Amino acid sequence: MKVFDTLSPALRRNLLILFAAGLLFWAGLAAMLPTLPLYVESVGADKHTVGIVIGAFALGLLPSRSWLAQLADDRGRKLVLLIGMAVIAIAPLGYMATESIPLLIGIRAFHGISIAAFALAYNALVVDLSPPQNRGEVIGYMSLVNPVGMAIGPALGGFCHEWFGYTPMFLMTAGLGVIGLIFTAQVIAPPVMPYQANRTSNQPFWSLLGDARIRIPALILLMIGLAFGTLSTFVPLFIREAGVSLNIGLFYTAAAIASFSIRLIVGPLSDRYGRGGFISISLVLYALAMAILWQAQNETMFLMAAILEGMGAGILIPMMAALMADRSHPDERGRTFGVCMVGFDTGIALAGPVLGAIAADWGYRGLFGLSAALSFLGLLIFLTCASKTLPTSLRYALGQGRDVYAVDLTIAQHLS
Repeated sequence: MKVFDTLSPALRRNLLILFAAGLLFWAGLAAMLPTLPLYVESVGADKHTVGIVIGAFALGLLPSRSWLAQLADDRGRKLVLLIGMAVIAIAPLGYMATESIPLLIGIRAFHGISIAAFALAYNALVVDLSPPQNRGEVIGYMSLVNPVGMAIGPALGGFCHEWFGYTPMFLMTAGLGVIGLIFTAQVIAPPVMPYQANRTSNQPFWSLLGDARIRIPALILLMIGLAFGTLSTFVPLFIREAGVSLNIGLFYTAAAIASFSIRLIVGPLSDRYGRGGFISISLVLYALAMAILWQAQNETMFLMAAILEGMGAGILIPMMAALMADRSHPDERGRTFGVCMVGFDTGIALAGPVLGAIAADWGYRGLFGLSAALSFLGLLIFLTCASKTLPTSLRYALGQGRDVYAVDLTIAQHLS
């Protein structure tokens, strides 16, 4: 972490406060991963309905993505950070207050605004504050909030539920959001940059999906979003159905520890060798994780899948953030990040209701076989379409060529 020694004391302090806020955000969000599907089932939902409720998260996430991305570019990152953290503080109180399935769907949709706001603004702000030549390294370190929060949150939520029940668990999660608001209020964001001529400022948000810089990353994230949505929605129920005596929180904790560990290594290396090879490795790891879940019969196999999935996510998400930073100007990062992540959002949105309906016929095990195939498809798309031609795509995806879409020529040359 020597890169932080090169930063000014004020910038290091600002990044530390931002890191603490991000940690509280992800811990608060993840605290309900092992328990919310069980809570929804406990109030009378069947497999399909559980999928609909959990998948409703994206009903708030997807529609809000465009205006929050625009807001982050127009009014600054901090306002959007505060919106996301406020939702984390409020949503658990809504779950606690009702057992009505329609109301739970509405609350879950409201909860989805949290990631659309906080994750987008956090990534954009980290890039704003990062030296371009060390961008991958700083993003890698600052993205540790995700695996650390995903390790702490499920453990807190799972054990709090086991020891005290649902109501204390919801109150604890809301408390994490309130503390997060205090930290977020202290973050200092750079002033908003004016739009530059002839760039994406005049393009409608959704039309950016046609941009070659963004389209393929978004499509790959769609494949992985489907796999991740299946994982986050159905793993708790699958582990219980399989009769495996594994605390569900430990599955997510194992994934988070693996994600944490790999990020410490990959960020600095990507600044030296480029993003492409590491994105390919992440997709291989994701496909292997889903395949192992497809065949999982015992605690060891579930934990092995968790570790591989954590490693895959720990590489993919920071590398995609760095990739979009390389391909974006400062005044458009909110929109380009937002559009790229639409793929991931859509995957999560479809995983619950669509794959939940399939689960009735295929079972949970069959869903993870399908997720393995989707992850492998994402790998094939990246290998063949990551650049302008098939040969340049293969070279870039295998770590042997530069990113022809990088907008900063200095970065493109540095990563060649």
